[in-house]
Parts: sequence; C-alpha cells; structure tokens
Amino acid sequence: MRTPTIRDVAERAGVSKSLVSLVLRGSEGVRPEKRAAVLAAVEELGYRPNAAARSLSERRTRTVGVLLNDLRNPWFVELLDGLNSRLYDSGLHTLLADGHLNRRLGEDLTRTFTELRVDGLIAVGTLQDPGALRTAAGQVPTVVAGAREPELPGVDVVANDDEHGARLATEHLIGLGHRHIAHIAAQGAVGELRRRSFEAVMREHGLNGVTEQGDLTEEGGYRATVRLLNRPQRPTAIFAANDMTCVGALSAAEESGLRVPRDLSLVGYDNTYLSRLRHLWLTTVDNASRDVGRRAAQRLLDRIEDPDRPREVELAAPVLEVRGTTAPPR
Repeated sequence: MRTPTIRDVAERAGVSKSLVSLVLRGSEGVRPEKRAAVLAAVEELGYRPNAAARSLSERRTRTVGVLLNDLRNPWFVELLDGLNSRLYDSGLHTLLADGHLNRRLGEDLTRTFTELRVDGLIAVGTLQDPGALRTAAGQVPTVVAGAREPELPGVDVVANDDEHGARLATEHLIGLGHRHIAHIAAQGAVGELRRRSFEAVMREHGLNGVTEQGDLTEEGGYRATVRLLNRPQRPTAIFAANDMTCVGALSAAEESGLRVPRDLSLVGYDNTYLSRLRHLWLTTVDNASRDVGRRAAQRLLDRIEDPDRPREVELAAPVLEVRGTTAPPR
C-alpha cells in the first residue's frame, strides 16, 4: 500500500489541501466541524506529515541542537530531562551531541548543528572550545545552560547560583562543629565560583580551608581524598564539587578505614540520582537540574521569537539536602 498524502486527507475530509495544512499547523481560523473532519481523516488514513517538506515551506526544521559537556555526568542528563519536556511541549525535537566525544574526535559538532539548520542551540555545561560556540551563536539562537561561560552577546545563560550553593554546604559543616574542612575543587567558571565561595565562608568564620584539585569524576574525587587524608592535619569534613566527586571521596574514606559520617563528613553538589541511592545517601546541594533545563528551553524559545532581545543571566536558587553523610566531628 502506498503512503497516504495530504491530497488523500483532503479528499477523505471533503476539504481543500490548503485547509488540511491549516489544521495540521494548528491554525485557529478553521471551523470546528472542518477541523474534526480533517483530524478524523488523518487518523483513518494513518497520515504523517512530511517533515522535510514542512521544513522547506516553514523555513524551520523544528529541531534544537543540544551539546552536552559530558553525557557521563548524571546532572547533565537530569537537566536534559527538563529541557526535553519543555521543548516537546512546543513541538520541537532535540538532536543530541556529546562534548566528550567531540573532544576525542576533534570534531566541531556545533558546525554540524548549524549545517543541519537547527532552529536553536543549547550548550549544556562548560565547553572546551568557546570559539566554536561563538561562531554558532552568530548563526543561530543560542543559550548556555548549567554553566557561566562563555559570555557572548545575545547568548542567554541559565545556571545555578553556585556561590550560594557552596555557602550552604560550607556553613552546614561549620554549623555541625567542623573546623578542619577541605574542598575538592573543579576547573571552569562554575568550579571557581564554588571554590571562592567556600574560601570566603571559611574566612568569615576565622578558619583556614584546604583546597585540593579534582576533575568532577569519581576517580578524581578518590585521588584528591587520598591526598587530603595523608596530610598531617586530616580534615574532619570534605565539601566536594559534585556528587560524582563525593562518591569517590566516600570510597577513599572507606578504604582508609574511616566511617562516614562518624570519622569524616562529606557533602556533594548536584543532588543527582547517585546521592539518593540508599547505600550512598549523600548530603548534597540540590541545584534544580530539571528546573534549569526547563528555564533554558524557555529562554531559547523566547530568543527564537525575538533574536535581538537583550542578553540575560538567570540563576536558580539551590537548596541543601541533608542526608546520611554529615554529622558533628568526634
């Protein structure tokens, strides 16, 4: 059997092809009985609009390119959940690219998106090549989500209030009575904001914090914690830059014979599904991943409608989730 066409739908419904097109586009200027007849014909015939033909007629592809910093990071995946739901509600579909693979292959996936003529582009997380994003932003509406860089004209930013989130984590540990607190930091603008906030809170309380560099991975958190635990003054608490780092810190503590939180308190950041696993049950900072995703999608929709609107930075408020990895020091 041949694939039904818009002409078949029009003949079955007893209307013109142009009226069928109006109904499929969701136009309000169609009488209810005509709309019902067209929709019934579409259902009976199993008609599916030709996406390529529609793109040519509307000069839109109804697709959005999403470039994730690293698909292995669960926070980015949860942000993507909020992003997709809002875009889907607006009739848009996402094309996904993994920045980690991008770096390995040395390919510029932003250029691939522009060649595919996506309606918009969302960069999730800190990208290694801001120049490529700058070029893409000159051709297509672009939003940065979950990061603070790069700062580009006409590119909106939707992220977490990282300074406030780090303050919540650090003050929680100080409030429990900890005085020897370490921070496993991360690179990039977001990591820098969290580190600076940690150090500022420690100074406000007359304390000297220790910072050890990590890389936002479980292995990086493990190695950083081993170094911290081998210092002459072992910390009684560690604030990790994200949940994956915190899981690595937990493994290092247990291998060293320390019990969490009796001997060492740990705080993560992101409130990913990892932190909610019962055998981990991490105290962490919830940075509203799904909300950030939905807000980023809305910002992109607004910019597609009005490409010349002023650039905006929108920050979601974080919340501390106290679970089973923090307690007063012994």
